[in-house]
Amino acid sequence: MEYKVLITVFSAVFIAELGDKTQLATMLFAADKEVSKWTVFFGASLALIVASGIGVLAGSAISQYVSEKQLAYVAGIGFIAIGVWTLAKA
Repeated sequence: MEYKVLITVFSAVFIAELGDKTQLATMLFAADKEVSKWTVFFGASLALIVASGIGVLAGSAISQYVSEKQLAYVAGIGFIAIGVWTLAKA
């Protein structure tokens, strides 16, 4: 296993998810006193695993047709566009 890659991916995704809508939604589900916290934890974890799996598969498939550098540019532009759109709606 490539521990450097593991730590880099974990750190990037962990920081990106803090305060994210997903975390806030999970907190709302967990706030329900009638719901098992373990059920919320496992449900949220499974959702993130499946979403990450889709990302890995999509990235792997796209990388066969697009270079890593081009993909980085597209992702960067996408993040900037989302940021601008968020600021414009504020």
